[in-house]
Amino acid sequence: MKITLLTVGKTEDTYLKEGIEKYLKRLKHYTRLDIIDLPELKNTKALSQEQQKAKEAELILKRIITTDYVVLLDENGQEFTSTQFASFLDKKNISGIQHMVFVVGGPYGFDASVYQRANDKLSLSRMTFSHQMVRLFFAEQLYRAFTIMKGEPYHHQ
Repeated sequence: MKITLLTVGKTEDTYLKEGIEKYLKRLKHYTRLDIIDLPELKNTKALSQEQQKAKEAELILKRIITTDYVVLLDENGQEFTSTQFASFLDKKNISGIQHMVFVVGGPYGFDASVYQRANDKLSLSRMTFSHQMVRLFFAEQLYRAFTIMKGEPYHHQ
């Protein structure tokens, strides 16, 4: 199963880039993870929050095809333990899903059109994290999930 993390904006901080790269290298043994950073909108001061979400939605939806299984990383999404997340991924893989796209929206969340296209919503935490940190946390949890599925000792219970 191929996995894509689709994000609005890019990671600026070196320490986050290094952490993300660390988990991308580790994940190569289990799956292919592509991170696609969509460009941040320009001149957002002239746009309302709804207009910003609509413009971001256009960029997001252009990168998704009909066969993709789309999961929004959303504060109102379902929360999983790491083991539950591993089980979720395993079930999707077994069911024949070929490409999962996890989406991190912009600062105001997602437009209704993106919610309508989504197959699932997942929350990494009830806390709020910067969009840059979410990339690192997601990469680590994805790596952890695959090691759980393989019965490897990375995750301790």
